[in-house]
Amino acid sequence: MGETHGSEDPPLQRSKTTGLKTRHYHGENHGSKDPPLREKSLGGKKRVGIVLFQLGGPDSLGAVQPFLLNLFLDPDILPLGPVGFLRQPIARLISARRAPHVAEKYAEIGRRSPIGALTERQRTRLRDALASYIEPILVTAMRYWHPLTSEAVDALRKSGPLDEIVLLPLYPHYSYATTLSSLKEWRRVYGEPDGGPPVRTIDQFHDHPLYIWALVQRIGSMLRQFADSSKIHLIFSAHGLPMSLVKKGDPYPEQIGETVRMVCELGAKELSGWPRTHLLCYQSRVGPSKWLQPPLTETLERLGHDGVKEMLVAPISFVTEHIETLHEINIEAREQAEKTGVEKFRMMPAVGDSPLFIAALRDLVLRAVGIEVASPRASLASAQSGGATV
Repeated sequence: MGETHGSEDPPLQRSKTTGLKTRHYHGENHGSKDPPLREKSLGGKKRVGIVLFQLGGPDSLGAVQPFLLNLFLDPDILPLGPVGFLRQPIARLISARRAPHVAEKYAEIGRRSPIGALTERQRTRLRDALASYIEPILVTAMRYWHPLTSEAVDALRKSGPLDEIVLLPLYPHYSYATTLSSLKEWRRVYGEPDGGPPVRTIDQFHDHPLYIWALVQRIGSMLRQFADSSKIHLIFSAHGLPMSLVKKGDPYPEQIGETVRMVCELGAKELSGWPRTHLLCYQSRVGPSKWLQPPLTETLERLGHDGVKEMLVAPISFVTEHIETLHEINIEAREQAEKTGVEKFRMMPAVGDSPLFIAALRDLVLRAVGIEVASPRASLASAQSGGATV
């Protein structure tokens, strides 16, 4: 996530047209009237371009430094104000200094970030899930590594005429540092051409019932590994955020808290042995500025010294595995916990391409383009019959 938000873009406007909480840029639909739809193919199905946004990650150890360079070239990550003309040399200096240490971590988790391959699995599963309703053209736009937003735009334009475009950031919780940064980059690269297909934006889904169920299912699969799971500590871990962003109105921490509340309420209702104790922590702090509290590592250390022996860490703001889960939690946090006396440490796997999560994404897309779909409860039953268990 970015450390601060240095832009002065106009506030995004909320829309209730899809029945979900979505945001749309001013003028995003390119005019007051949608352009006439082209002749439908595939039995009258809409031809819909769908853009999946993610942060991206280096696909080799050699890509670590250029990945970090792209990261620090983002003004939402490194705002420089009146000295913005120094961004290039400063970003090159920081990325060069950080690259060796970061590359060592990637070397311990397979010598690359898995986010590219895992997002591709989500893309193909979502495409298949949508094929009965629309003709989906799905592309991936990574913010800081390939396929970059420019590559996604090129692929979409080469795919032929589209009836609509759906922008779907794979960040469940809206934040200036992730969602807004990705959407701003899309707007910069794609532009706002007159007469183009209407663009629908899904900017968050932190409270979508199927997403909540996907988290409960993942937690439940790990609770089976404890003799008495009701007595363990369930620790939710979200990516941290500088307080400077929160003070500017970033809704991220509020949405994180709402997700935790909904997961715990549903889990306690549906699963026997749901932990009686849960905590919310934040990880991945960078730099000296004040970030959201409490920090994950210090919390684990305190719990260990207090005599806690069993814990499950649930990384709720991540929908695929990457360095923050595989290294920061599963290696660094595990080592810290075990040093302070924790005997059983487990990490919840990300929702990934689980049937429940893909069903949530399918529901979001179809509602965005105005297609009637089954209720979340019916979709839940369908997803469960397709292989998910709760």
